Amino acid sequence: MRRGMVLGMLLAVGALAAVKAQAPPSDVKRVIEVEKVKDNLWVLRGKDSAGVDGGGNTAVFATADGVTVVDAKNPGWGKPILDKIKELTPKPVTMLINTHTHGDHVSGNVDFPATVDIVVQENTKTNMEKMPIFKEHNGAGMAKRTFKDKMTIGKGADQIDLYYFGPGHTNGDAWVVFPAHRIVHSGDIFARKGVPLIDEANGGSMLHMSETLMKAHDGIKNVDAIINGHTPAQTTWADLKEFADFNRDLVTWMQAELKAGKTPEQAAAEWKLPAKYKDYSSTVSTMFGGFAGRVQTLQNEMKK
Repeated sequence: MRRGMVLGMLLAVGALAAVKAQAPPSDVKRVIEVEKVKDNLWVLRGKDSAGVDGGGNTAVFATADGVTVVDAKNPGWGKPILDKIKELTPKPVTMLINTHTHGDHVSGNVDFPATVDIVVQENTKTNMEKMPIFKEHNGAGMAKRTFKDKMTIGKGADQIDLYYFGPGHTNGDAWVVFPAHRIVHSGDIFARKGVPLIDEANGGSMLHMSETLMKAHDGIKNVDAIINGHTPAQTTWADLKEFADFNRDLVTWMQAELKAGKTPEQAAAEWKLPAKYKDYSSTVSTMFGGFAGRVQTLQNEMKK
């Protein structure tokens, strides 16, 4: 029981860290770096003068009628994002899409003009409504429109397709596709090559992660590159298939450990990165209970 209580506390601390990201002191300078992907598509990454990462990768897509932004980083980063966009295009920001609920992807929402249309998957809106930052700002930055499984916005060169394939990182992970450029923003359901972050409190699933990833791989057509949630460079469509395989193998290994009577902590102490995934990170984030937290989430799901 004591082990379960400790792990539960770790999960709670991890979830709080992800959902309620803290703004740095007001005198810290925030620096936005720009990667030009296509003539009208950019990725914005940021670090402040203290070396703290600004949050998830932000995509900026300029259309004939205005600018669509995907994800708005940590608290305090909304204005720097908007200022940087003014340097890229004179067009107004008209839409903001959030890939999921976490504070390092949605907190900057509160700095966007009230005229901006904010679109998320329906479960993400429910999760966002629990977040203190939106209550503290009287609902500013909250989602205005939602979709369940698929939504298409615009047409032709300006078309954006939104998809949801099931639980993974959370229960509301949106895939944002720019068909004209054959590029998708995956958010944190594919944040980087490594052990995934699974937010059980917001509906994430270790058990179904691989299945969801494969549904995305098979269900989204004509995509070549992925803007991941946190990587400094894009990955390929083949990398998504490999990441689904990695998660399948990871769950199979975890299930074998649990079947052998191992505790999540014991399993975590024994895990080693398989040689076939040598270009993956062997470092596991301590958020959501670390590796043991992933195993505990799987165990909880298997009991349902």
